[in-house]
Amino acid sequence: MVDLANARILVVNDDGIAAPGLKVMEKIARSLGKEVWVVAPHTEQSGASHAFTVTSSIRVEKLGRRRFAVSGSPTDCVLLAVGEIMAGSPPDLVLSGVNKGANLAEEVIYSGTVAGAMEGALLGFQSIALSQSTGEGRAIDWATSRHYGADIIRRLLSVEWTRDVFMNVNFPACPVKDVRDTVVVPQGRRSAGYEIHGVPLRGRQYYMIGEPQHNDRRKRGDADFRAINRNDIAITPLHVDLTHRGSLTTIRSLFATTKPER
Repeated sequence: MVDLANARILVVNDDGIAAPGLKVMEKIARSLGKEVWVVAPHTEQSGASHAFTVTSSIRVEKLGRRRFAVSGSPTDCVLLAVGEIMAGSPPDLVLSGVNKGANLAEEVIYSGTVAGAMEGALLGFQSIALSQSTGEGRAIDWATSRHYGADIIRRLLSVEWTRDVFMNVNFPACPVKDVRDTVVVPQGRRSAGYEIHGVPLRGRQYYMIGEPQHNDRRKRGDADFRAINRNDIAITPLHVDLTHRGSLTTIRSLFATTKPER
């Protein structure tokens, strides 16, 4: 378990070094421990998923004591923090967020915020992604994540979980007083897909990916997005192993009696 009083905490995000949610995350981190390192993308990297930079160089700009901006993805930030910026004194805890907008169901696949925590887990550190849901047509209110964030993290770190597991925490878009409960739920499953908008410009056609098109694929059982819709804080343990173990026996049986042709 992480000794928060003496912990080195690494804070990353995908909304960029100037994002309001990063300030919330820093405040939460500083309420937990004294040594907080911030290594965040120079510009917004939403939707970057687990991408990292291999075809170009990465610039790191030191903005202050233990505060750095990186010209790359959230995964780049974690890799550079552990391998270079904090070399010799690696983090005890990786916190990714607080993201502007929820990361639920299929959004987990695309999320740079979730990827930052996943990279921390891959490197062997306890890692937590945090996201603040946004109310439709309303300015984002960070009060809920700011109020509950530190306590959620403390409680999660009070128990051990295997190092290839990391936590995905989503806060509902409601006032603090309207939060109903904190629940541990599985990742949901909704139909994937996004609106596509064509934009003609100077004789060429350009496209922008717009709002998601979500329909509930599974009507039974609880899920992260259902918890958020009823004003619960949703915690989902995620796993870096993508193996679908239920299919192993079936697929193995297809190849058990035949050998590949030469």
